[in-house]
Order: sequence, then structure tokens, then C-alpha cells
Amino acid sequence: MRKQVAYLGPKGTYAEKAANILSKLANFQTPIFVPCNGLKSVIKSIAYNNCDAAVVPIENSVEGGVTATLDALWKFPDININKAIVLPIKHALISDGEISGISEVLSHPQALAQCSEWLSENLPEAITLPTNSTSEAVQMVKGSTFRAAIGSKSLIKIEGLKELAFPINDVQGNCTRFVLLSKEFISAESANIASFAFSLLSNKPGALLEALNFIAEFGFNMSKIESRPSKRELGEYIIYIDLEINNNYENFFELKKNLNPLCEHFVDFGCYSSENINLD
Repeated sequence: MRKQVAYLGPKGTYAEKAANILSKLANFQTPIFVPCNGLKSVIKSIAYNNCDAAVVPIENSVEGGVTATLDALWKFPDININKAIVLPIKHALISDGEISGISEVLSHPQALAQCSEWLSENLPEAITLPTNSTSEAVQMVKGSTFRAAIGSKSLIKIEGLKELAFPINDVQGNCTRFVLLSKEFISAESANIASFAFSLLSNKPGALLEALNFIAEFGFNMSKIESRPSKRELGEYIIYIDLEINNNYENFFELKKNLNPLCEHFVDFGCYSSENINLD
């Protein structure tokens, strides 16, 4: 049966590129790609079994964790991360008009944030307007001479618009990690990352330090640590961690046994391989 893979659409987004690459890495045979309107719709498609897999951004090198993805992984603990890739992100300013006449700039909030300094220097009077995706932003500026969108250069040919400036990223090394999600628990033989989250059993001095000390004692390097509010009460947080495990499953399983007694809730997102992709 052909796999249905949801991603943040419409066509032409970085998410579509990531969905194609991750599907090939997962050996999906002629998958059916399902573009969704908004990141929450992508998550719901896998959470409610409308699709077999989903591809979502989880972390950006400039803006940090993608909160909608992190919150969803905690909310739906039966969803697992199977694979990950890191894509370089190079944004273009796209429009039907000229840069001198642009007064509104549209894009996904992450893209707007990643280009905020460029916009303040080059279009200081322009209003920024958030959209569900970079592709949606490009569609919305068609036919307008005062609106521009931030998105991938691939969208220029798709929508028949023109490039006003490229690249406009504030940071040249801007990149985003995309993950392949499913409800299958896949044991990746070449896994180099383990991702999990936990809430502490007690909110007392040294509680988080005690948990982090266990990680240090097992010799794992934390490639990411991030906190998100539990949404239950002020001051209560969920801790998200990525570990570089490099196929050391046995120690990771032992670590989980040591951490569990300290946690009110512990969610294992999976052990998986993550690799860098060059789009040039």
C-alpha cells in the first residue's frame, strides 16, 4: 500500500522538499504527498490516522525549536520520530512589483523572524504579515505591486513571479531540521540522536540538576535542551532534550530507567538518524 505523507503545503515549500527527501530515505514506494494548510493540520493528520506519516520542522538554527511540533509530540505520545534531515534555508524576496514600492511583506512567522534584520534595514517602513506557509504568502502577492513574500526561489517559477532580492537571511548558515513522524516505532540501526521530554515529579531546588547529572554520568552529549510551559500552571515546564547517542542504545535505556523515578511524565520520541542535506 502506498504511504500517505502529510506536510505543510501548498507545493513549493521547504517542507515539500523535506517530505520528498525523507520519504526516499525511509524507502517509501511512490508515496502520496498530502499538503496541509497549517502546521497543526499536519500534526492532526498523523495523530488522527488520516495519513501514514508526516513531515514537520522541529528546530531552526536561528529561531530555535518549532513550538507547535514540540507541543504536539508531548500531547500525542504515540507519535514517533523515525528520521531527520537538516536543510539549508535561503530565502528570497518575491513579488510582482519593484522593491521600491513594497509596503507589505508576507510569510510564515518563522521566515519573517529569520529575515527580520534584513527587512528592518532594506524595507523599514514595510508591514510584516504572517501566513500559514511561505508558499501561501507567495500566492497571496500575485498581481500586487506593493506586496512581497519571503520564500524559496523554487516558488518563483511555480507562481510566475520575480526575485527582488536573494538571499535575505539574517544568518548565512540558516538551516532547519525536519523530522519524519509516524506511529510506528522504528529501531534505527544507524541512530545518532535520541529525543525525549519530561516533567519533573517535584518543583524543588536542584530537581532539574539531578536529572541532568544522570545524563552527564552516562556520558551523553546534549545537542539540545529546551523548555516549554506545561500549560497547566505558571512556573511548570516540560524539558525537551536531544542526546547524541551514536548507537549506544544500552546506555540510553539505562538512562531512561534512572530518569523515570524523577519524572511525573516521560515521553520517548524515539532514536533516529539525522543527516545534513546539501541542496546545491
